[in-house]
Amino acid sequence: MIKEIIAQEINTERFINEKVEEIKRAVGDGMAINALSGGVDSSAVTMLGHRALGKRLKTVFIENGLMREGESEQVAGFFQKLGVTVEVVDASKEFFSALKGIVDPEEKREAITQTFYRNVFGRMVKESGAKYLLQGTILTDVDETVAGVKRQHNVFEQLGIDPLETFGYRIIEPLIQLRKDGVRKIGKALGLPAELFERIPFPGPALAARVIGVVTPERIETVRKATVIVERLLKSTGSFQYMAILHEDRVTGMRDGMRDFGQQIEVRCWDSVDARTATPTQLSFEILKTLASQIIRDVPGIVSVTYNITPKPPSTIEAI
Repeated sequence: MIKEIIAQEINTERFINEKVEEIKRAVGDGMAINALSGGVDSSAVTMLGHRALGKRLKTVFIENGLMREGESEQVAGFFQKLGVTVEVVDASKEFFSALKGIVDPEEKREAITQTFYRNVFGRMVKESGAKYLLQGTILTDVDETVAGVKRQHNVFEQLGIDPLETFGYRIIEPLIQLRKDGVRKIGKALGLPAELFERIPFPGPALAARVIGVVTPERIETVRKATVIVERLLKSTGSFQYMAILHEDRVTGMRDGMRDFGQQIEVRCWDSVDARTATPTQLSFEILKTLASQIIRDVPGIVSVTYNITPKPPSTIEAI
């Protein structure tokens, strides 16, 4: 049973000092490696790890082909200013190969998990000599996985999976007692810029979690273009999270007086504190019209834009 530390009760200085010491004790004189995605969880873990281990922590950004536009350059630039060197590793071909032809959401998540932990990181751990992987698992990830809501890619021991036996390395999870609001407080205390500790959540499977049906480079590019528009137009709402989702079914539309048999983007925008429950943000009709017109204008093949108004539960924040 994981003992939760709620955001209102966190003493950030004590928490950071305790976790730095825990990481030092666990790793000893060895090396550790951590995956940085640019989200607040992985960013906070990166800073904790570098406080604890310095140059004995190798930080990598896995370019899986599923990230938002310009993500790797932006994230590496943020951390360069913080004195942390980030190595960008292109593994996009491996991920698209693993996802080829898969439609089932859980199978997608499992394919990404195995590619990430067994193939890409397994190889990197061996090459670096590291015995530990530092990662930003939080309590909500564990809760949703154990409850069977969805298999989060970063949860193992709570499912009876031993990472050392399965992948060949141990996993350290300094944030596992926290939820998203607590992690934001820790990130701020660690000196992360607001652009990082206030970033909206982004799923571990990245844009693959926002493509219903098969995942291909072309379909990822479609949802990537829509994501740029959604994030730009909804940033000022102050919402917890917002996203574009590409649906599987093709729908009938019209363009230039002719039938245009195209695709549909669903927009979701959420008010929440810790992602356990969420309600759709009550966006103005003007914003919704602007979203629709810009997505249809700038994203090739889209003829329909919808807005999700179902709360969590029964919906979930991500579609997959």
